[in-house]
Formats: sequence, C-alpha cells, structure tokens
Amino acid sequence: MKEKIKRIAIVLNVILLIAVYFVYHSHTLLKIDNLLGDFNMERAKTGVPDSRIVVVTIDESSIAALGQFPWDRAVYAQLLANMNQEGNLPKAIAFDVIFSEPSINPDSDMAFAEALAAYPNVIMPVVGNMTNNDVLSNSSIAKRDELIQAGSVLKPYELFAELVQQAHINRVVSPDNVIRQTWLKMRGPDGEVIPSLAYKAVEMAGVDLSKYDDMTDPKKSDDPVAKNTITIDYQLETDDLMSIPFIDVMEGAIPPDMFKDSIVFIGFTAVGLSSDGGQDTGATPIEKNIKLVYTHANIANQLLNGTNVSYAPDWAELLLALILFALFIWLPWKLKNVYSFLIFIVVALGVLYGQYAVYDASKLHFNIVNAMLAMILAYLANVSLKSYLDSVQKSFVTRQFGRYISPDLVKQIVDKDIDIELGGDLKHITILFLDIRGFTPLSEKLTPPELVDTLNTMFNMITETTLRNEGTIDKFIGDAAMILFNAPLNVAEHERMAVKTAYEIQQGMKKIRDEIMERYGCEVNVGIGIHTGNVVVGNIGSYLRVDYTAIGDNVNIAARIESQTKKGQVHVSEQVYEKTKAHFLFDEGEDRMFKGKSHPIKVYEVLGIIEK
Repeated sequence: MKEKIKRIAIVLNVILLIAVYFVYHSHTLLKIDNLLGDFNMERAKTGVPDSRIVVVTIDESSIAALGQFPWDRAVYAQLLANMNQEGNLPKAIAFDVIFSEPSINPDSDMAFAEALAAYPNVIMPVVGNMTNNDVLSNSSIAKRDELIQAGSVLKPYELFAELVQQAHINRVVSPDNVIRQTWLKMRGPDGEVIPSLAYKAVEMAGVDLSKYDDMTDPKKSDDPVAKNTITIDYQLETDDLMSIPFIDVMEGAIPPDMFKDSIVFIGFTAVGLSSDGGQDTGATPIEKNIKLVYTHANIANQLLNGTNVSYAPDWAELLLALILFALFIWLPWKLKNVYSFLIFIVVALGVLYGQYAVYDASKLHFNIVNAMLAMILAYLANVSLKSYLDSVQKSFVTRQFGRYISPDLVKQIVDKDIDIELGGDLKHITILFLDIRGFTPLSEKLTPPELVDTLNTMFNMITETTLRNEGTIDKFIGDAAMILFNAPLNVAEHERMAVKTAYEIQQGMKKIRDEIMERYGCEVNVGIGIHTGNVVVGNIGSYLRVDYTAIGDNVNIAARIESQTKKGQVHVSEQVYEKTKAHFLFDEGEDRMFKGKSHPIKVYEVLGIIEK
C-alpha cells in the first residue's frame, strides 16, 4: 500500500508542478498579483507630496463663477498672467485640458496664443490613438512589457502648437481597469518621441531624469521608448495634494509666490467634465475613484523623488515556487497533520509579510501568487494522500489487531507508522498456551446460554489481563487460547510479561472458580504452558482469510508444555525460566519427553512472585 501511495504521490506532484508552470506562463493569476501589489502600495504610501507640486482644479466653484464649460479662452490668458508674475514664475504649467480645435471666438484664441508666446513654461497635451484608425482614445490596455505605439496623434490647435511644449496624456489601464502604469514616452506615427505630461513638467523643472531612460517594467528593451515604461509609485491621495480652484487663481486671490518654482497641473475635478468628453476619472491602487489630474501629480511626485517600482526576476519567483513546492511535499509526510498545518500557516503568513517588507524597504514587488499556489497545491495533495494512507493503515491495523491487542497498542502502531508486513517474519517471541480444565463436565450441566455466558466471563478476565500486560491474543480455540508476547510490537522483557500474565490469570480464576462451584457444583481450572524462541509471525492464510498468527516448532513446544499441566498450574520452559527466575518462584524443574521430540525438555512450575 505504501509503495502504491508513493507512486501516486510522485505522479500527482509532477502533474501539479507542470500545472503551476503553465499557470505561471499564462499569467492566469495576474489579477491576484495586481491586487497584492495594490495592497502593498496602499500600505506603504507616505501621503507626503513634494512641495513643488500644485494642482489647479476646474471644479464646481469655478464652473459656477465662469459658466458652463468650455470657457472662453481669454480666461486662460488671465490665468497664465496671474501665475507668471515677475520673480514668481512656475517651472512648468501643465494643462490636462485638450485644446485641439479653434474656439467660436477667434479673438479669445488670439489672446490665449499671445499669453502662450509670453510664457515659455506651458505644456499642452497630445493624445495618441493606439489603433491606427480614426477613433481617438486616450486609454490603452497593456501588459507590463508592451510598448505604446500611436497610430495617430491628436495635437494642440496649430495656433498654439508652436508656442507650447507638448506631452501626451495617454492613460494605461490594466485588464481590471486600474491605472498602475504609465509610459513616460510615447512614439508617434512619424517616429517622434513624445514625453508624458508629468515627465515633461519635471524635466522642465530641471530634474535629471536620465535614470528613467534605462528602466523598463519589468524587462529591458533596445527601444528607447520601451525603456520609459514604469509602474506608478502612488504615494498621494487626492486630499494629500495642494489643490487651488481655477477661479481663485484667475481672480488673483492666490499670492503670486505660491507658484514660484512650482510644477502646476491644471485639470478637471468637477463631476462630468473631462479633457476628451469622457469621464476624467479612473481607479488606482490607492484610490478607487480619482481625477486623472491627480494621477499626473503622483507621477510627477515619483519622478521628483527618483523612486521606481521594480519587479523580482522570473528566476527568483520560480525558485521560490520550487522551494515551497518541495517543502510542502516533504513536510506532510514527516510530521503529524496538525504540525504540518501550523507550519503551513506560519510559512504562508511569513511569505505574505516578507513580500510586503521587501516592497516597503526597496519598492521591489515579488510575485508570490504562483509560489503560494504551488505551496497550497503541494500541501493539500500530500496531506490528503497521507491522511488517506493513515486511514487505510489504521483501518488495516484495527481490523487485524483490534480484537487481539489493547487499544493503546493499536494506537501506538498507527502513531509510529509501524509497518505491518503481509506475510511472515522471523522473530523471537514468547508463546503462552492456555486450556480450561473441567470444561467438559461443566458443558454437560449448563444450558447453551449459560455455557456461553460462563466462557465469556473467563475469557473476558483472560483478555483484560493479557492486554494489560502488553500481550497479543492470537486466537481462542474452543476452551483454549494462544497468546503472543513481543509481536507485533516489541515488548521489553516479554518472557517476564508472559509469566506475569499467566500468574495473574490463575489468581483471577480463583474467584471465577468459586462462583462456578457455588452455582453449578463443577470445578473449573486453567492450565498454562509458556515457551520462548524464534517463530514465524505475520499475516498468514489465503486471499479468502488472513489472520495474524505465529507458526513454528517453538509454538508446538509451548502447546506441548501446556498439554502436560494439571489444573491451576503454570509451566514454563528452561529458556523462560532463565529469563524470569529473578522475578518469580519456581520449583526445581524436571525433564519431560514430549510427542515429536527426541530429547527431553526441562520444565519448571511457577509457584509465586518474588516480592521486591
């Protein structure tokens, strides 16, 4: 059975390992990995923005003051004038508002253009279409290693285009519609490289961004644009950033030095407004409904702080999966289920905490999802197989020995996983034969129910005494019994335990004998013979019936010794006498001839116990 289970375990574990490998390469569990990464980011965020970042919001109060959007573009000219006062110039003013078409008022467009010409720190957005068709979208779904390539680009109105810096505002959403990444640069249809709004703004602030030109998420590429794809390190929720209503800036209610050397993002926060006519909101790992101008601010904050979320290499993730897989193949077979389960829980929690600690310390995301899957599958499969084997083994042991040995010994066999072999095994044991004397006249006087009840009384006492002394009841044969010591479990001083059992049985028979004499007028006694030596023990029989028993010449000698006992006697062989003479009183012994033996065997009668 063990070998069969072992083969099943090997095949099953190989299948599970292959399954985990395919799950890993198919990115089936990417969503769970993303959620775990989101949790890490949310827990590790600081909530402390760079003081240079300011957000000017097109909010409900500005809509109420200036009227329905879109506004007359002259208001933007006034806005720029109020922010760009002498000595208090911002480093960059980044619009998250699209100006791709002329307005209905050419004079206002001209006023706005004149303001743009006067201030070289303005950035206007472009939007890349990712599908090479006429439908423009500022969103694209991508995996970590994809490269953004625009089929066409929606640029600012030509009157403004030459007067401003240009940067893309394409959002990158994961398959679950969460904005986790950004392309710091995008390739246009004519090969031009267009930086992102945040990248351009921080670059204009004089920050060296060369380190980001060598990064990719997570793999490197020879393409200069692919090297500028990063995971956004969200540190700021909406309330963490300095937000100023558009109307307050336009009306001059904000001190001019507020914008000195700052990076200003101008975008929508009013419900229902966006730069492209859609909803200018999205989900991020730390905030489920954020206005996208704050996403640009988070990217700028990341670039200003020089942080980068990196990913553990594939080999490290696979190595962890293999280690955990191997560990939880081995542990269930070596430990009790309760201990292996506790270790499983501790390791699982340790891996979860460990990957968070690594992220918190170094912004390194370790994908443990596949490793956890490998660990869970290995543990469940192997602990289930072991439990099944334990159940089968326990059932087998109980079925084979439950009638013959004590429950404690059965439990010991199961707990210690002692291998009970089918077939025979040579072993040194002590054999006790017992026969009830006076049974024939008793059976003539008793009714069948009375006879069975009397026999059961005697055999119950014999059984309890035997089990108490770690003996194994091999069989009851009519009014006789065969009892083994040192099989199937090893019993220390098995010769002494056998003689002790015989002596206690004779003592127990006194009360039973008196009761039978009183009730039925018959005298009943027990004769016991004991011998020790090598015999063949094991599950012996045919495929129709198998019993645990002992066979061999030494079994026959024990039976012959018992056959020559008289009522109430316990006789032992010389071998048993030599092992037990320090514990029991014996007579001087005598040589006796037994049927089938060419030489006499010396036999001793047990007279009592040596008190110590």
